[in-house]
Amino acid sequence: MVHIDLNLLRALDVLLEEGSVGAAADRLHLSQPAMSRTLARIRRATGDEILVRSGRGMVTTPYAESIRAEVHALVHRAQSLLHRDADVDLRTIARTYTLQCNDALAEFLAPRLARILPAEAPRLRLRFLAEPASTSDDLRRGHVDLRVSSDPAESAEMQSSTIAHDRLVAAVRADHPRLDALGSPAGFAGLGHVIVSRRGRLHDLVDDVLEAAGLRRHVLLTAPTVAIAMQIVAAGDLVVCVPGGLLAAQLASYGLASRPLPVEVPAVPVVLAWHQRHARDPAHRWLRAHVRRLILEQTSAA
Repeated sequence: MVHIDLNLLRALDVLLEEGSVGAAADRLHLSQPAMSRTLARIRRATGDEILVRSGRGMVTTPYAESIRAEVHALVHRAQSLLHRDADVDLRTIARTYTLQCNDALAEFLAPRLARILPAEAPRLRLRFLAEPASTSDDLRRGHVDLRVSSDPAESAEMQSSTIAHDRLVAAVRADHPRLDALGSPAGFAGLGHVIVSRRGRLHDLVDDVLEAAGLRRHVLLTAPTVAIAMQIVAAGDLVVCVPGGLLAAQLASYGLASRPLPVEVPAVPVVLAWHQRHARDPAHRWLRAHVRRLILEQTSAA
């Protein structure tokens, strides 16, 4: 009877997705030499090179391309079959999950999850990563396990759930000399503005709404994080638009006053997104449930 190491199937799936020994090693938490040895075993088992050198990179062989979809489907099916939720004790699971979100959400979620972990899942570890400056495939590649943002899932491999909507508010320092200006569209547009944008954009949805009303605001600068924007606003006479429910505590801590926007701007969706490989993972489901609950409680209370 031939012994088949099913771990090779998982490794093959990742190698075919990444097209790189180094990237596959990172995703599987292996050293590069260990990943190279695994590729050598796959080559012996299949009788094919799978990945071959091309310039400075590597490309998949025709055989590897022909089996890519089947390998991925087999791995996904095996993961689904082998999960037995009823037998899982979360207190025994030793695993690290990576959450990706903006700094304001991280500041909100991290301390609350830190209080929950010791009692319910003491061997789980959480890593928080900042949002990337441009679109990435970190969820697909396994570098991120759960993303919290305003963006839905971008492909059929991903799953997402819009769990809440949060209204934007205009925030200024509490003793702002033109606090009353926030009550009218013209007064609001006439103030100096800070935009939170990790990409450095000088125009966003608020500008679209103002321009439709024949108004244009004066944007002085952008900030890559909410924390930096709040520091700027707290130190001067500028205004920043931020989600009011999730950031209620941060607004207070920076000594900022907030008012509803004087124009109708759609509420910001809060979306959880994850790769389908985590769909039935009990620890990941536990994490999703707590993130969902915390955000819902905060936005509902606002």
